[in-house]
Amino acid sequence: MSDLSKLPVAERNRLYWKENLRLITILIAIWFLVSYVPVLFVEALNNVVIAGFPLGYYMGSQGSLIVFVVEIFYYAYAMNKLDAKYGLSDRDR
Repeated sequence: MSDLSKLPVAERNRLYWKENLRLITILIAIWFLVSYVPVLFVEALNNVVIAGFPLGYYMGSQGSLIVFVVEIFYYAYAMNKLDAKYGLSDRDR
């Protein structure tokens, strides 16, 4: 384990939650941008057509869902790394 094992438990927990909240904040910001920003530009986006569908529709029906699923998998991956970094992994017990 790293130098984190030398820190008091309370300090390790504080650092762990600080990193966790930072990750969640970034992912929520991405979620917000993907969900709400394209709506502001829907008229311009609808001028572009992909496979017979306006880009605005495509981004709402497919693009945002793809981003959300990628975020879920990334969050699981990042949390596994974070858990291992702080000795909270299931493998550490």
